[in-house]
Amino acid sequence: MKTSAPQSIESLEKRSSAITLSDMEIFIFPELLYSLLLANIMSPRIWAWREDPWFKGIEKMTPYRRVLRLKQFIMDQYEFNLDLDTWGLTTKDKELSRFKDIIDEETLRQSNALFGYEGDKYYFDIDIRRHFGLDKYTSDIIPYWKTETVEAMDAFRYRQGYTRSAGECVSLSTLYAAALFIVCRIPLEEIYLIATPLHSQNFVDVREGILTNNRRVVTKNMWFNGTEITYKAQRAIRNEQITIVAHNTGYIHSMYPEATIRQEAYRHFKDRLQSFLVTDVNAEIVANFLRQESRLQACFQVVGECHGKTRYIPAERLYAYEHNSPYRVSDRTREKLICEIDEDEFYPDPLPDRVSINIFEEFFKKHKIDLSRPEDLKRLREQFHCNNERGEEILEKLISFCRINPRYPDNNQSKTFIEEPPIELNTDMEREEILAYLESIRAEQPVADLAFHAHRDMTRIDWAPFLKAALERNPVSIESAKNLSDEQMIAHVTEFDQASIYDGPRLAQPDEVWNFARGDGIEKALCLANIWLHRHPDARVHLTSDGQKARLELNEKTLEFDSGKDLKVDRDLTPH
Repeated sequence: MKTSAPQSIESLEKRSSAITLSDMEIFIFPELLYSLLLANIMSPRIWAWREDPWFKGIEKMTPYRRVLRLKQFIMDQYEFNLDLDTWGLTTKDKELSRFKDIIDEETLRQSNALFGYEGDKYYFDIDIRRHFGLDKYTSDIIPYWKTETVEAMDAFRYRQGYTRSAGECVSLSTLYAAALFIVCRIPLEEIYLIATPLHSQNFVDVREGILTNNRRVVTKNMWFNGTEITYKAQRAIRNEQITIVAHNTGYIHSMYPEATIRQEAYRHFKDRLQSFLVTDVNAEIVANFLRQESRLQACFQVVGECHGKTRYIPAERLYAYEHNSPYRVSDRTREKLICEIDEDEFYPDPLPDRVSINIFEEFFKKHKIDLSRPEDLKRLREQFHCNNERGEEILEKLISFCRINPRYPDNNQSKTFIEEPPIELNTDMEREEILAYLESIRAEQPVADLAFHAHRDMTRIDWAPFLKAALERNPVSIESAKNLSDEQMIAHVTEFDQASIYDGPRLAQPDEVWNFARGDGIEKALCLANIWLHRHPDARVHLTSDGQKARLELNEKTLEFDSGKDLKVDRDLTPH
C-alpha cells in the first residue's frame, strides 16, 4: 500500500474530492475535470471497446467518421441521468463551511447555479429548483450531483429502472474524451473540455470542429440547422459563462487569476471555437433560422410547384409537415415536401403581407452578405417586410442565430499563465505504458496525481482521502437505510452481490455499493461503517483486511466478509 507524508488540509480535501467528484468539487478544484478524463483513460473498460465488433475497421476511417461511429455506440449504450436520488443531497451551509478558506459566498453565487447564478435564463424562467425537483426541500438543500467514472456509469445497468449505462453531463463529456483518445485515436491536443455552471461538453478540433453534447455530437452544419435538439445543445455556450477550459496542457478558470493552460493552446481553442460558432448567412441559413424561431414564421410564405401548378402556403404550415417527413424546407428537398401536402393546404395566389422565403435564393446569388457591415445589414433588412413591421426584430434574431459570442473564462479579466508540464500521451501508447508514464510524473504534475485518486487504485494512493470521502459524502446509503433497524441494515448490505463494480484493487464508495446492490467485502464493510457512524457517532469502528477477509468492528460486534481485492488495511474509522 502506498503511504505518503502528512497532507495539508487543502491537499487532503482536494484528493478526497477526486474520489467523489461532485460538480461543486470540480468547480472549486478545476484540476479534477482532467483528472477524471485520465482516470477513464487508465480504466480497462474503454480499452475493451476496441475489441467490440462495432469498431471493426475503425482505424481505416477518417477521424471525422470515427467520431460519428463512436457517437452511435454511446447513444446505444448510455443514457443521460440527473436524478437527485442517485447521489443524494447536501446543504449550502455545509458546502460553504467546507470551502470557506478557498472561495467566498459571493463569488460562488456569481458562478454556481445552485447558489444564485442565473446565466441561463431558460432555467430561471421555469424555476431551477422546481425543474430539478428541489422545490419540495428547504432552499438550503442542494444536490451533490457527483460525476461518475466509466465503471459507475456502467453499473447503472444494475440499478432498478435502468437497462443501460448512464451518467450526468460531466460523466458523459469525460467518457467521450477518453473514448475519442482510446478508440478514435484523436490526440489529446485536439480535445478541449468545456464546463459551464450547468453543463459540460467537449470541443474536438476535427475538420470544422465537433462539440460533444451529453450523448450526441454536433457538427458545424448541425449547429445551424435550427432544430429543437440543436437549440438545447447551444444553450450552455449561448447563455452561460464558460467556467473552465481544460486541456492536456492545463486549465483556465473564470474565477481564478492564474491559469496553467498553454497560452498558444488556449488562443487556438478560442479561434477554432469562435469559427465553429459563426456562419455566413444564405438562403438555407434563413430557412434554418425560421425553423428555430417558429414565432416569426407567420411573416413568411413558401412558393412551390407541383404537377405544373404554382402554389402558396404559409411557412408555419410547411414547417409543421417537416416533423413527419424526411424532406426539409431549408434544402433541395423542399419541392418533394410540398408535393406530399394535401391540396387544401395551399392558396392559388400569394398571401398578402408575407415575405416569400424563395426570394432569398435569388437574393443571395446576387449578394454576399457580411453581417458585420452596416450597408449589408441594411440591404438584408429590406427583404424582411411583413404586416407586423417586424423586420428589425427578424434581423436582430437572425444575427444572433448566425453569430454566438461566448463568455470565455478570461473575458474582461487579466490572467497570469503559469506553465506546468503537459500530459504528453500519444495514441500509439498502450494502457500499461500510460499508467507507467502518469505514475512517473505524479510528483510534478498535480493532475496526474489526482487522476490516480479518481482511478481509486488503493495500492497507488493513501487511504486517508478515500476514507474521508467515504465517511463524509455518501448520504444515499444513510438516508435509504433510515427505516431499517441496525440488524436489518447489516443483513441487507450483507446480502448484496459479492461483486465490485471496479476491477482489481480499486474500490467503490458506500453509495455506489448501495445504489448498485453489489460490492466486495471491504466495500460492504465501508458501506456499513458509513451508516453506523451516522447512527452512532460515538461508536468505536475499526476496519481490517488481510487480503482475503475484511473485518469490521462495531463496538463489541465484529462482522466478517470475503474479499477478493488482496488489500491489506488496518484503520480506526472512529471520528477524532
